[in-house]
Formats: sequence, structure tokens, C-alpha cells
Amino acid sequence: MVKMKQRKNQEIYSVSYAKINLILNVESLLDSGYNKIRTLFSEIDLSDNLKYSLTKSKEIEVWSNIAELCGQRNLIYTVATYLKDIYSVDRGVKIELEKHIPLAAGLGGGSSNAANAIKALNTLWSLNMTKDEMHTIAAKFGSDLNFFLEGGTALGSNRGEIIERIEPINLDKILLVKPALGISSAEAYKLINIRETNSNFDKFIETKDLELLFNDLQTGIIKKYPEISNILEQLQANGAEVAQMSGSGSTCFGIYTSAELLKQSYDYFKTKGYWTKITKTI
Repeated sequence: MVKMKQRKNQEIYSVSYAKINLILNVESLLDSGYNKIRTLFSEIDLSDNLKYSLTKSKEIEVWSNIAELCGQRNLIYTVATYLKDIYSVDRGVKIELEKHIPLAAGLGGGSSNAANAIKALNTLWSLNMTKDEMHTIAAKFGSDLNFFLEGGTALGSNRGEIIERIEPINLDKILLVKPALGISSAEAYKLINIRETNSNFDKFIETKDLELLFNDLQTGIIKKYPEISNILEQLQANGAEVAQMSGSGSTCFGIYTSAELLKQSYDYFKTKGYWTKITKTI
């Protein structure tokens, strides 16, 4: 889901949300070398802010409060350059990214920003892309972008880019905990030993039993990074009904039923020096 506010056809202010993977099942390897997965995405109310401004120059500028995301070192820049080239756009754009979603965290921040750029630039540059055209472009730049064009709660299949919206799964007491380490998707998938279809995926869709949630990337990551296991154990010890890693990590999340235990757990992890946030699905 992308919230946008346009001013005088020259500027767009937008919000770019993060996600968690409630389920991630790695089924097999595709002929392309990518992993065939089934996943259950859910958008959460952690977000980045973006501002898009038309400029008189023909350049694409990307600025951020995170130095390493400025200039060309950002998927937003790559996507914007691609759109400008294939649609022969003669106006430049300045894109300002106020980053709150942690990097290399399994929360989809970079993909969310890039999908946001596709939607915003479609409007700002008057590209008149259809939804199908935007999805085709999104799939060229990553497996999560297509989800962020839709938002909400959705199933992802194949590489994750085939999206099917489903009824929202409302979870209003979620705690995110991220250690200092970052994990790339490429690294996470290299650590997988077993690829097979897990029937718990379909069972969860039918029953919504949180005990059925799982992430096939978690086992390999834990072997290499035992700190992830420690966080998951402490989430449960501090009252989480379910504790799991999101996506390729390194963020872990706990789902709570008690607001009091949620706050106590938040305080516990803050005192330990972890990045942590209380959130909910949207």
C-alpha cells in the first residue's frame, strides 16, 4: 500500500511501509537458479517517508538521512533511471528518503522504497502505466517489489513476485527486535539445506493458527548467527506467543496477546541495546 499526496503536479509526498513474512516456505530450485518459494506477506506500520520533486534539470537525484543510500547507491535510483530511459522522460526528479526501516533486516525496506518510486514516478512523470505494467517492471528489480505495489496481506509464489491478495490478518501486538548484524537475502538462501513443500502453509491459511507459522530460512541463519536463536528464545521467555525471524533476517518478531507483556519485552530488549519497535499489521 502506498499513501501519496500530490502538490501542484510538481511534488509528491509518500509513505513506504515495511513488511514481515508470517510464513516463508522454500519449496525447490527453479531452472533460473532462483529459489521457488511460497510466502505470506503482511505490511506493518513501520515506514519510511519519501518526497519526489520535479526539477528543471534532466538528472535523477537521491538524498537520504542515511549516507550510504544517497546518489546512485540505492534501488530507488536504479528504478527511476530505468523508467526515465524506457519512457524517454525529459524532466529530472529529486527524491528525498527519510529512512526509518532498518537496512538488511528482512523487513523489505529497499523493495518497499523502489515499489513506492514506481507508483510515484508513474504519477509525477505522467507515464500512464497500467497496474500490470508496473508489476512487470517491479519483477525485474527484486522478488518483494510486487508485494509492495499491492500491500496489505498477500500470498507470494514462484520467486515471491506472483502476488495474491487475501483477507487481512490482524495482529496488533507485535515486537520487532533487530541485532546489529545485517543479513543479505543471497546469504540467507545459500544457507538452506532442505527445500520441500510444507503443508503447514495451507493449514495456516485455513485455520489462522499462529502455532503453524514458520520460516525455512531461519534454521540455516541460526547455525551461522546464534544470536538470532538467543533473541527468539528471549522473546518467548518474555511472553511472546510466537517468535520468528522475518524474511532473510536479521529482524525477529514476537506476537503477543498481552499489552503488558509486550511493553515489558520492549523494555527488556531496549536495555540490552537492540533496535526494537512495537508495531502491528495494516
